[in-house]
Amino acid sequence: MGDVLFEIINWPEDMVPSRSPIHFTNELEVPATPEKIWSLLVDPAAWPSFYPGVEYVKLLGGHTTFGSGTQFETNLAGQDVFAAVQEFEPVTRIAWGGHPKASTESRAYHAWIITPTPTGCHLWTEETMQGPLWLELAKPAPDVFWRTHEKLLADLAEVATR
Repeated sequence: MGDVLFEIINWPEDMVPSRSPIHFTNELEVPATPEKIWSLLVDPAAWPSFYPGVEYVKLLGGHTTFGSGTQFETNLAGQDVFAAVQEFEPVTRIAWGGHPKASTESRAYHAWIITPTPTGCHLWTEETMQGPLWLELAKPAPDVFWRTHEKLLADLAEVATR
């Protein structure tokens, strides 16, 4: 199997891992088509079914699904967050960047890469986080965000294969 399963994330210059005190990667082989995974990731109504802690996603500017540049509000890591889609390649890549409303100097960038495999797809997700609020949340359990994303991938796979 010589195929490369993932590619490098296209980080915004100010959010590269080397400049971010919090950086983590999660991956999972999923027996679901890339199209099925993609359909869940771009459907705001589906997020509460697989995204740990997410109760709502509100797309701004009249959008009904995620697209390039779509701005949205949601609750992640116990925080009300404002974010915008910064990378959008249908069925392959999506990434958003944003900040908690309570701390605009705390920022995060979350990228996804979906790669087809003979049995479904390989999910790669990677995130960088900066700023005082995220660092404070990570103090009691430094791997809290990584563990949340492990659950996110497991729950997404479960919903996709249901």
